[in-house]
Amino acid sequence: MQRRIWPVWAYYAVAIVVFLIDFVSKKIVSNNIEQDNERISILGDFFILSHIRNRGAAFGMLQEQRLFFLVITIAVVAGILWYLHRSYRTGSMLLLFALAMILGGAVGNFLDRALFGEVVDFLQFNFGSYTFPIFNLADSAICIGVAIVILDSLLAMKRENNQNGNGEHPQEQQSV
Repeated sequence: MQRRIWPVWAYYAVAIVVFLIDFVSKKIVSNNIEQDNERISILGDFFILSHIRNRGAAFGMLQEQRLFFLVITIAVVAGILWYLHRSYRTGSMLLLFALAMILGGAVGNFLDRALFGEVVDFLQFNFGSYTFPIFNLADSAICIGVAIVILDSLLAMKRENNQNGNGEHPQEQQSV
């Protein structure tokens, strides 16, 4: 069992900070960048701030499926809350931090969809002639959280293998 350095409320604080950063950034963009027309170059043509409204999921998939996204997000948030509490005593800090990141991002996009039926996206990256689909900070938090969950899983597998001695699992004895 691993010792928890952070109390459980600290993970909720991480989720709230992620949510607030996303919320404030969307308000700043909505109030200062003209939708669909204005582009602010940050790093030449590579990184641009823009302002679009997305009625779908990542990469613009499943447009106009508001109810579907609301129901799925409620289920995901409930699952994250359940798993965060279930894993608090035995899960790694890395896993719990990742769940908090995903939770904050999911609630950020949920609020937009629930109130306005669409999500404000504004981070645009161009790689030569290819433009990566425009996204927001909630999307970033979700992706980073998922990457950390994967990293935590790989580290946990490595720890388990090391406990068994050089990654080899003991063979079962066969009876004749």
